[in-house]
Amino acid sequence: MKSVLQRFSGQQQTNEGPLRVVPVEGRRGLRQFIRLPWSIYRDDPAWVPPLLLERKEHLSKRNPFFEHAKCKFWLAYRGATPVGRISAQVDQLHLQRYEDSTGFFGLLEAEDEAETFRALMDTAETWLRDQGMRRVLGPFNLSINQECGLLVEGFDTPPMVMMGHARPYYGARVEENGYSKEKDLLAYRIDADFELTRAMRLGIKRAQKRVHLRPLRRSIFREELRILQDIFEDAWSKNWGFVPFTKAEFEHMGKSFKLLLPDDQVQIAEVDGVPAAFMVAVPNVNEAIKDLNGKLFPLGWLKLLWRLKVAYPKSARVAMMGVRQRYQNSRLAAALAVMVVEAARPPAVKRGVLSAEMSWILEDNMGMRSILDALGGVIYKRYRIYGKELT
Repeated sequence: MKSVLQRFSGQQQTNEGPLRVVPVEGRRGLRQFIRLPWSIYRDDPAWVPPLLLERKEHLSKRNPFFEHAKCKFWLAYRGATPVGRISAQVDQLHLQRYEDSTGFFGLLEAEDEAETFRALMDTAETWLRDQGMRRVLGPFNLSINQECGLLVEGFDTPPMVMMGHARPYYGARVEENGYSKEKDLLAYRIDADFELTRAMRLGIKRAQKRVHLRPLRRSIFREELRILQDIFEDAWSKNWGFVPFTKAEFEHMGKSFKLLLPDDQVQIAEVDGVPAAFMVAVPNVNEAIKDLNGKLFPLGWLKLLWRLKVAYPKSARVAMMGVRQRYQNSRLAAALAVMVVEAARPPAVKRGVLSAEMSWILEDNMGMRSILDALGGVIYKRYRIYGKELT
């Protein structure tokens, strides 16, 4: 077999021969698994090559997700050429919370061939059955607290940081294998110069005596992470599919954000002196890495640093937001959500941010959707979670 190095240096390999699906083993297999999207999306102008270093880290034992989950990875080959990939996961935290014998698939990429999708999904499903699972949901890359959902609308624009991309044929190929919609996750785009409605301004005015807004205090970063995690898990605990972060997972994510985030893009709202809501807006790193082809060396890291610290991306993603449950059925809830966004907006605009993505939003989260609609937000991408019974 010719090496993967030859494949991605432009030397031609044969893709003739029967299809076979094999487990990912060793460094070569992992490298082929990570690099497969380069062949799937080579003529797709909307695709953003991920940083290879970050992908290796995500799939390494250093990812705290693997402390409570069992995973398996496979590649599909035609001859010597990788033409598809998939993962399957069993998450003990999900099973402890829901007791529903549900496993997950993810990291799905493949050529536009029914045979390839069928072989990959059959392989993942067989493994999940062997683990005692009776149902499968996906895609999750690797969990609901990471990148999830299959893009089914909005293929013509690049994905935001920590959001996925897909070929338009993926949805139909997944559905051919007996999968149906479980839940849609929405991505809203909103201009940075949005105007608050009269009702929003009145709500903020009423709340101002009780609410204090503040940015992230980097000098006590770990304590701040605990506050953010506490609000998030209270706010999201009744949402569809919710699984709490472990302490290690939240700290791992926090370390990544710490390198990217200005303090004023994390806003915490305190009600009567108690943290009650928060928002995290991440600069759209995908703008800065699109032309790096996944590589930080030898000069990619300098370009990335300059683009994040000097040029600054023109878009951002509100990746996390939450309001404590005790306020969610009150007028104060909407005011808190608007206030944390409004506090982060002026410094973002000053850096040159022109628009933001709010994602992901559950399709049935009508409270948040009504706020975004009122601010002029537009649904421009839709991600789908699919489900199937394992018989």
